[in-house]
Amino acid sequence: MTLPNKAKLLRIFVGEADKAHGKPLYEAIVEAAQAQGLAGATVLRGVASFGASRSLHTAKVLRLSEDLPMVIEIVDREEKVAAFLKDIDELMEASGGGGLVTMEAAEVLRYQPKT
Repeated sequence: MTLPNKAKLLRIFVGEADKAHGKPLYEAIVEAAQAQGLAGATVLRGVASFGASRSLHTAKVLRLSEDLPMVIEIVDREEKVAAFLKDIDELMEASGGGGLVTMEAAEVLRYQPKT
């Protein structure tokens, strides 16, 4: 698979405790991205966050949060990313939780599997 030089970066911010269809929301999103044939997805776990609820989530040693921020990043062709947005909406609705989804331009310099 090749990617064009001009692509889109999709970022999805959710909570670690968010669930959709009995599994972690971030995991459900990555599995859906893989099933849709997107180029790839990466999940990053944050150490602190707050969002629309203004509630602070942190990974401090004495105050272990069970709802740390999770960020899923996906880069692919604009049309594939746009088509995937409906899947994200469905999964986020199923989770009953909040979240944030952003999209921005990305310049792909290299995309190649290990040999």
